[in-house]
Amino acid sequence: MPIIFDFPNTQINFAKALTEIRSMYLQDALAATVASMEIDKVDSELHEYVDNSSLQILACHGMRGELLFAIPCILTQNPRLLGYYRLLLGYSQKGFYCSATGAGMFKSSEEKGKLSTAQRSQLPALCVALNVNAKYMLEHLNTEMISAVFFDQLTLLTLGPQLRGGANVQKGTSAISQVFDIVFHIVQPSVINSNSHRIELRNNSGRSVYIQFAADPDIVIREELAPETYKNLVAIEVKGGQDYSNIHNRVGEAEKSHQKAKKDGYVECWTVVNVDRVDMDMVCKESPTTNKFYRISKLLDQTSAEYLDFSLQIRSIVGI
Repeated sequence: MPIIFDFPNTQINFAKALTEIRSMYLQDALAATVASMEIDKVDSELHEYVDNSSLQILACHGMRGELLFAIPCILTQNPRLLGYYRLLLGYSQKGFYCSATGAGMFKSSEEKGKLSTAQRSQLPALCVALNVNAKYMLEHLNTEMISAVFFDQLTLLTLGPQLRGGANVQKGTSAISQVFDIVFHIVQPSVINSNSHRIELRNNSGRSVYIQFAADPDIVIREELAPETYKNLVAIEVKGGQDYSNIHNRVGEAEKSHQKAKKDGYVECWTVVNVDRVDMDMVCKESPTTNKFYRISKLLDQTSAEYLDFSLQIRSIVGI
């Protein structure tokens, strides 16, 4: 049997994203920002917000203080650099920008590069809190670890899962859109109105049927029995991840979604996965609430048995 791997498209996308991120959030961005500022102002705030012994330790390794410690003038000049200090200290966005830390209000400054009046007033407190933990990290690093290169590597360690998580979300969104488009193609002759998120069709009974994106499950099909009164027909959960080793977790997530859908009165619950090598007996046991399992690759092939079954099921349930 030949050895075949998927093309490393995800890694190529990561490489392109990293190039952009370096110029916005990492040491390249920090250096460019400091170069545009009055160095006396930077040094003055470093001595105000950082103890002298910590600055001396960094200086002994040929490093300036802002490579580890945050100060208001730098974050005012470039608010996106809050992302640098977050990544350097190892905090995920979810763990950093939350009510538990009190830093939730600053998420937009990292993402948009702007500071509101309220954010600006809280910058000193934010820098003090960051620098407490920066000093703690400095005290617990071995001497050979204290270098600009190693600090850059630490930011990348935190950034990796963030990029991976974003890629997984993108894959999931893309997979959902693919299934939505497949459904649209099947019901298109009966469609009376549609947009990128919802399809309205008229069935053989003259009633409106709506197919639309939802938060949980991903796609729902409902028939309007009377104004503001619906029959919940089908809940479709789409799992776009392609990692076979994680299929058990994805099916488990689908089961939880379908249990909720059943309580909401959905007649049918379907799960669509993006992994071809699926043990159907296994996934049926792990998600007993799922009435039908389909694979995206098969649904994209209009000659496949799975596509033909999917098409027949859709037409029968919506009544066209």
